Amino acid sequence: MSHPMSHPISKLKSTFSQPLDKVAISLCVALAVLTILLLLGGDRSVPRVRDFSWSDRTVSANDRAFILTFTRPMNLNSVEENLTIDPPLPGKISWAGRRMAYTLEYPASYGTDYTLRLASARDRFTEASDTEHFLDPFEGTFQSHDRAFVYLGSEETERGQLILYNFTRDAKIVLTPADLTVMDFQLYPDGDRVLFSAIDRGNRDAGLTDTQLFTVTTGLDFDDTNTEPPGKIDRVLDNQTYQNLQFALSPDGSTIVVQRANRKNPGADFGLWVVRDGQAPKKFEALPGGEFVIAPNSQELAIAQGQGIALISLAKGDEGNEPLQFFPQYGRIMGFTNDGNAAVMVKFNTDYTRSLFLVPSSGDPQELLNTTGSILQAQFDPSGRYLYCLLTELIEAEEYIERPYILALDLENETSRELLRFETSPIDLHMSLSPDGRAILFDRLLTDTDTNRPDVPLTDSGDAIASSQLWALFPLATADGELAPQPQPERLPLDGFRPRWLP
Repeated sequence: MSHPMSHPISKLKSTFSQPLDKVAISLCVALAVLTILLLLGGDRSVPRVRDFSWSDRTVSANDRAFILTFTRPMNLNSVEENLTIDPPLPGKISWAGRRMAYTLEYPASYGTDYTLRLASARDRFTEASDTEHFLDPFEGTFQSHDRAFVYLGSEETERGQLILYNFTRDAKIVLTPADLTVMDFQLYPDGDRVLFSAIDRGNRDAGLTDTQLFTVTTGLDFDDTNTEPPGKIDRVLDNQTYQNLQFALSPDGSTIVVQRANRKNPGADFGLWVVRDGQAPKKFEALPGGEFVIAPNSQELAIAQGQGIALISLAKGDEGNEPLQFFPQYGRIMGFTNDGNAAVMVKFNTDYTRSLFLVPSSGDPQELLNTTGSILQAQFDPSGRYLYCLLTELIEAEEYIERPYILALDLENETSRELLRFETSPIDLHMSLSPDGRAILFDRLLTDTDTNRPDVPLTDSGDAIASSQLWALFPLATADGELAPQPQPERLPLDGFRPRWLP
């Protein structure tokens, strides 16, 4: 018996007759037609800004670039010509695919709200005449850190206490209690804490060698990570076994270096200690020295040692090893550029003058100035182009009378400009350059030789501070980082000394 064979065409017709298969085939045809149309006519969707890296952020002087990410490859010129920032922030643009980086030429001015706008830009495939397909207008906002600083009070009710003043919000907060006399302090990089040394005001026998080391919270929350209210104090080092002398906080805030001496045998047990976050203090097996500064990389320490400046490692496990470098011709180090590629050092000359040198990490040192007076401070601006110096001029050699002044050195053009001269002032002055490079804070002291009272703070030379005024020199630089024509000093309605800007 024979069986008829099914024809293959009949099977195919049967398959196509299924409703689900008909729908699938129709979709495939539609997608194919749409793909062909897109390939022929291009994607007519409107480009947009997908992400703005500084959107609603609070930025500091360390934030030097933001990124705009687009949904489509853009016409570069149309973006660059139509991008605006209010107030203006000059910068340079670079591209990587759909991402545009904008690098500031100078940091954003502190205490300022900024608005970024972009409209009328087009993607790479849109003609200039096709305005219907220009970029969807974009607006983003960001702000800079509050303009704020910390100082030591000199009024009767605040004498020797650590005080925070916020210019942007016109707010003043006393951070430390009245039973502590603060001797010195340094600021953590996020502005959320202050490291300080202090003596117990109630102990009338306490002296400069009886300081303990503490931290105190400021209450500032620039990065939305700090929940601590202002004034919370934690002790870092007591003074039971060792005297705590000078100290330095690393730029990243993770390491403290303290010069300490054993109370029972200071001559034999004297040197540096390292305190790292969450760890017990560790003795630093390096040779004792004088003034020291931690480099911007937080891994190296520059210290006056013998007849020069030694650069030694702070890296864990390498503390106290042989110096990485030694600079025998210098006696003091004043500071580093922000990138750590150069430092300023002082040379004491045989003719009793002092010279300030720029010492690069590679290359030859450059003498910046020579003076018969003193070099009190030298601070780089954020760009590293300007060096602001607090100096003195020797005006009476026999009685050794010095007159302080503030000088700006333009390292790029090798020029200088005197910004302010103090006609009558003791040389116990301190200045602080703001992190955005636009203002200098300085104090003016009235001193007294009576140092018997433990509640009266002292100058670096040991005189009692009877009263002090705080002043500001502003503006130093324009938005594009050029020196302002003539900044003016202005007295602040605050009495205090040793002011320091918050980062």
